Amino acid sequence: MPLFKKDIRKDYLAKRLALGEEEWLSLNTALMEHCRELKLGMPSYVHLFLPIAAKKEVDTYPLAEWLKQQYPGIQLVLSRSYLATGSMQHFRWDDATRLVHNSYGIPEPESGELVAPLDIDVVFVPMLAFDKTGQRVGYGKGMYDAFLQQCRPGVKAIGLSLFSPLPEPIADAYRGDVPMDAVVTPDGVFYFSA
Repeated sequence: MPLFKKDIRKDYLAKRLALGEEEWLSLNTALMEHCRELKLGMPSYVHLFLPIAAKKEVDTYPLAEWLKQQYPGIQLVLSRSYLATGSMQHFRWDDATRLVHNSYGIPEPESGELVAPLDIDVVFVPMLAFDKTGQRVGYGKGMYDAFLQQCRPGVKAIGLSLFSPLPEPIADAYRGDVPMDAVVTPDGVFYFSA
């Protein structure tokens, strides 16, 4: 039976919201252990997302701490979303950055030093689900696909998911969807490109 984004989105958001606190913490701990296996090269700028707590997204705060320890001198980057236009601006994230929650509950930088998408080496991407070809299902706004298309060729797009890949390909993936290079899950890292 074909898997369509609309149905996947509904099913996997419900599946994530049904996780108990202990199970969610356990899945995040296992996912973080597998993040330590990633070979990121020598990145200067790494883009992260911060979790929407109400939607039980992957907790990326431990990942941020690990990245700073593992790659001294790295510049972490966060986005600010403009939902009316479907666009994002990217800001350097440091100790002086003031975070505010947008209308969707996403912690975002209030302001700061802008970073151009072309300067970013690695992008960690939120998702609800993904398939075995590296296609992902997010919340349906297309903002990360548009952002990844603005990045330079060779940028590493790494998804973070609390669940294993879908059993079948996403039936309505289209040309504008940017596949992931890898997705980290509590069960391991899935790679999709050399």
